[in-house]
Amino acid sequence: MSEDGWFKAKRNGYGSGPPISWQGWALTIAYIAAIATAPWIARQTPEGAILLFIAATASFLLMAARTTRGGWRFRRNGKPD
Repeated sequence: MSEDGWFKAKRNGYGSGPPISWQGWALTIAYIAAIATAPWIARQTPEGAILLFIAATASFLLMAARTTRGGWRFRRNGKPD
């Protein structure tokens, strides 16, 4: 993984901010594309759409957590608690 990270840390709260590298943008676009296919898959099999949503979301959150600059932790007013 890049030492600079793919996502900016949130200033307040817990989690990732916006993408800051091409890898972060690619991951975000891939996630949106996967979720956008859910209605089409739901017509074929509703269970498949649910599984796609769960797998895509879990994968996106895991990668975002691992590649956020400074990691995921609670921040208040820009300072780690």
